Amino acid sequence: MKIVVVAFSILPDPGPRAQRTTELVKEFARLGHEVEVYTLTGSYDFSEFENESKVKVISLGKTYLVNFDYDSTKKIPLIARVLTKVFKNVLEVPYIELVRNVYHTLKLNFNNANLLISIANPYPIHWGVALFKQRYPVRMKNTTWVADCGDPYMGNPFSSKPFYFKYIEKWFCRKADFISIPIEEARNAYYPEFKEKIKVIPQGFNFNPLPKNVVFVKNTIPTFIYAGNFYKKQRDPSILLEYLFESKLNFKFIVYTKTPEFLDKFKKYHGNKIEVFDYISRDKLLIEMSKADFLLNLENPTSVQSPSKLIDYALTNRPILSINTNRELDTEIINQFIQGNYNNRLVIDNIERYNITNVANQFLELIN
Repeated sequence: MKIVVVAFSILPDPGPRAQRTTELVKEFARLGHEVEVYTLTGSYDFSEFENESKVKVISLGKTYLVNFDYDSTKKIPLIARVLTKVFKNVLEVPYIELVRNVYHTLKLNFNNANLLISIANPYPIHWGVALFKQRYPVRMKNTTWVADCGDPYMGNPFSSKPFYFKYIEKWFCRKADFISIPIEEARNAYYPEFKEKIKVIPQGFNFNPLPKNVVFVKNTIPTFIYAGNFYKKQRDPSILLEYLFESKLNFKFIVYTKTPEFLDKFKKYHGNKIEVFDYISRDKLLIEMSKADFLLNLENPTSVQSPSKLIDYALTNRPILSINTNRELDTEIINQFIQGNYNNRLVIDNIERYNITNVANQFLELIN
C-alpha cells in the first residue's frame, strides 16, 4: 500500500512528535509499504535516512514565519519574532503559515495513497490537509485520512485558545475519517459529535534502542533525571526542589529541557546539585537515564494528557518517582526514593501496546 505521513518534523529533531513520526514511517516501510513523509527539511540532508529507511522525504517548502531548521543555532528573524509576539494567540502565528505549505505540497505531490496520516502539533498541519481535501475531494476519495493528535487543541488545559478556533477545529474534524489520540482519557477533550471518529492509538516506540552492554551501577550520590519541559502552575519543579534543599538531602538532579529558566533560582545557590542540558537524541537520552538511580515524572494536573516520556522511562528499567506538584507533596515517598527504597515506584502496565509494530498495525487497520 501507499502511505503518506504529514508532520512538522522528523528526527534528528528530538521532540516527541518528531520521534512518533519517524518511528511510524520507518515501521511502515519495514512492513513493505511505499512510504512518503512530507515535513520541514530546512538545510538538513535526508539522503542517508532515505537510503536506510526506504522512506521518501518530501519538503513542505520554504517558510517565512516558521523559522525551523535542524540547526538549533539558527536565529529567528526580527519580523518573525514581532509577528509571533503580536499575533500568536489570535491567529496561531507562526504556525498558521503551515496551512499553505501543507496544502501546496499535497497539491503537487499527493496521488492515490491508501492512507494519509497528519500529525499534530502544530494543528495547522491538520488544517492544511482539510483544505486540500475540501478543494480536491476526488484525489482523496480512496484515501483514509487519520488526524493524529498528540495533545488536544481547544480542550488543552495548558493552552487557552480564542473561541473562534473551535469552528476551525470542528471543520477539520468533519473532514477527517478518523481522529487518533494517545490515551482514552483524552477523549473528553474533543467535541462530542466526533466521538465515533476517535480511535485510541498510543505513542509508538522502538523497543530495542539500548545497547546490550548497558548495566546500571548505583551512584555514590542519589541521582535522578527529568526529561521534558516545565510549565508554570502545571508541571513546576519548584515545590519539590524547595523541599529537597530545605531538608538538606544529598542528591544530584539532572534535567534535559527546553525550559531551563524554571531552575535558574535554584542553580544560583545550589548549582553543584543541579545539571541542566538541552534536549539530546533519544538514543543518547535513554543511555543517560539508564545510569540514574531513579527517574522523575511530574504528573499533569489533568487526565487528558499523558507524557510519552513515561514509556522511555520504563524501557530504561529504572524506578519512576511520580509526583503531582499541584497538591501537597508526599514527602515520605520522596525520602524513600532518596534513600534507595523504590517500593512506591510508578509501574507502566501493558507496555507492549506501545511497541511501534503494534501501533503501526492499528493505523493500518483503519484503512477503508
